[in-house]
Amino acid sequence: MTDETPGRHMSAEIAQQPEVFSAVTATRPSIASVGGVIAERAPRFVLLAARGSSDHAALYAKYLTEVLLELPAGLVSASTTTLYNAKPDLRDILYVTVSQSGGSPDLIEATAAARDRGALTVAVTNNPESELAGAAELSVDVNAGVEKAVAATKTYTATLLALYLLIDSVRGGRGEKAAALPELAAQALSTIDSPVEEAVARYRFVERMVTTGRGYSSATAAEGALKLAETSYLAARAYSGADLLHGPVAAIDSDTGVVAVTSAGRGGEAMRDVVDTVRQRGADVLAVGSAAADVPASSRIVLPETAEEVAPILEVLPLQRLALGLSLARGGDPDNPRGLSKVTRTR
Repeated sequence: MTDETPGRHMSAEIAQQPEVFSAVTATRPSIASVGGVIAERAPRFVLLAARGSSDHAALYAKYLTEVLLELPAGLVSASTTTLYNAKPDLRDILYVTVSQSGGSPDLIEATAAARDRGALTVAVTNNPESELAGAAELSVDVNAGVEKAVAATKTYTATLLALYLLIDSVRGGRGEKAAALPELAAQALSTIDSPVEEAVARYRFVERMVTTGRGYSSATAAEGALKLAETSYLAARAYSGADLLHGPVAAIDSDTGVVAVTSAGRGGEAMRDVVDTVRQRGADVLAVGSAAADVPASSRIVLPETAEEVAPILEVLPLQRLALGLSLARGGDPDNPRGLSKVTRTR
């Protein structure tokens, strides 16, 4: 690829992810040291603050926290602090801010305010020298390296892995279930080209897509929809499988492309009825995940099986490739989506 080739950065950064996973797992001891501090403080509740792709990583961390640590967790509305000047009592609260750049003013301000109000604050960022990392009491380096494409790929999955290793360390784990991810990611990326190309051909001219998953995979569905929207300008919406059946399924028809994330485990098992219902409405369903072969989909991208709690780190890889392929097929450049920049500054 030349320097002018559309999508060259996104393509290269998707391919770098096995190497990035190795780099992140190598830093597990430093991540575990932060987890040790959290365990000693014994928070009674966890709040997660993020924007964009990082918000989907925070959703993944919410599931990890509630399932693995059995602590209640919630996603923060930063504007309650930055716009409305709310001052809640945050003593005994763990406040985790997730930001790849560490440069969003609202997240920096909200994190500093949370620390002032008694929270144990942790920044999870790909920029350990960022203002956000300085605002928090503790920080975790995502260690993904420089990302040139506007659409986050390797920084997103590296953030997922860092969050998993952090939360796993709080419960006393040693990251065993994540140990094989570098090898499995390389395996997945080497086998998905053909089914991704078929999916690009199927969805090239569609204008409306829905992504859906249950449990941990809800984060993958959300990130997949964002990637499709920001790179291919599709009207893409994400729903949990349960929420989809509570109303939005009425809008699905034969003109709708549906991506169903179905990995081995309870979440994937719960998606069977969802996929069946959607198929009955005439939608073209692409199943993605380690359990994709077991659901009644139109087409499938089957991935290596992992523990369900780390499956989202692999599940998103074919969705990144799908977004890249669709963008190029539709004449776009996913490295430079219109109207977007690498760092979005909000308040």
